[in-house]
Amino acid sequence: GYPQRAFKLATLAMKHFTLAYNQDSHPSIGDIHWACALSQALGFNELMQIIPLIIKAVHCPTVLSDLLFRCTFVKATTDESHNSQFFMTDNCGLRCNEEPLRQLLEATISAYVNTTHSRLNHISPKHYMDFVSFLSKAHETFLLASDGGSRFRALINNMKVLYKGKKKLMQLVKETFG
Repeated sequence: GYPQRAFKLATLAMKHFTLAYNQDSHPSIGDIHWACALSQALGFNELMQIIPLIIKAVHCPTVLSDLLFRCTFVKATTDESHNSQFFMTDNCGLRCNEEPLRQLLEATISAYVNTTHSRLNHISPKHYMDFVSFLSKAHETFLLASDGGSRFRALINNMKVLYKGKKKLMQLVKETFG
């Protein structure tokens, strides 16, 4: 029916789309969320098909983490009595340590690491608090991985060594994350 056709169109569109690490307010983000919710509502196989396409196309860690949290904690279902409209229900039963969400989790963590270093290369003092907020969201995502706590600490320790010249920023990071 229509949901399957929409899914085929969404996968085709995703194959020809790219979202950079710093495009967290791009107008197509809603379409990406919709495509992911559609695939989740259609079933596990469709989610298995769309996740690799999302990973290849989306490099923005905040968008990836939003998708990850939506897939982990919310399930989109279709209701035939309402013309196959989507409804969100609690807990879809997927875990981050299982496929396909493990791939999405690893891609999200990698995107956070890359974006962290990229932002630090061009950061000014007026953006320090935004950066700490960004790290807080990264921390939430890292904690979804079984070894996420240690991986996040390694990122923070690496930052302290590489960017020790940014004393005020590193002081904020130490106060917030230890």
